[in-house]
Amino acid sequence: MISCILIDDEKKARETFDMIVQRYLPKKLKVLALAESIKEGVYAIQKLRPDIVFLDIEMPVENGFKLFEYFDAIPFEVVFLTAFKNYAIDAIRFSAFDYLLKPLDQTELSGVISRFSKRKNEENNYQRIQNLLNNLSIGSDIGAKIALPTLSGYQMEKVSQIIYCEADDNYTKIHTVRGDFILVSRSLKIVEEMLPSRYFFRIHKSYLINLNFVKSYNRNEGHKVTLENGLELEIATRRNEEFVKALTKARD
Repeated sequence: MISCILIDDEKKARETFDMIVQRYLPKKLKVLALAESIKEGVYAIQKLRPDIVFLDIEMPVENGFKLFEYFDAIPFEVVFLTAFKNYAIDAIRFSAFDYLLKPLDQTELSGVISRFSKRKNEENNYQRIQNLLNNLSIGSDIGAKIALPTLSGYQMEKVSQIIYCEADDNYTKIHTVRGDFILVSRSLKIVEEMLPSRYFFRIHKSYLINLNFVKSYNRNEGHKVTLENGLELEIATRRNEEFVKALTKARD
């Protein structure tokens, strides 16, 4: 049986989680503790050593991400809980974490438990958490590195070295200044959420470009943009006006 601890400041959320586990997953998941703060959760983790920590992101005093500052190594899996589907969720998904949106759904919780069982020892938890925190801290820093999930693990790449990103079904090709590409096991939409919007613009459903590598823009021949590597790409009509604004905006 898989053991877990829930850290959530909302009493109702803790009670709902415990009820769902007892009703739908009594033979698969054992709740060791229900903590209402990071401090209480750290104590419970150190004492009880759970397999999984279900962690609320939005909490007063210390948010969910503060939990990792208390551990030099991460001997447990983390599943984030949140009521807001925002940039943090995309970062979590990008770094191969599991997450659940509130209000909690028993079917989705069951899915998380199944995925945990399959990948239990696939990858070092600490490294994945470091990748997550790195990706969350990128912000608008064009000089930062991003952890790109590949089929074999992760590849670190400077954001400033990415010329453009190309959709490839549920994957994305990250084209770099070296002339090669990195095949990322995430959709272009998720990649777009991870890269700083100050520098990257989605010109088409299939292309996300680094505005710093735009060589020219031609509005007389179907609204096309030419990149520094000579590649010419068409801009979707509905995105043209917004693209011009983004292109002419200062990006110091």
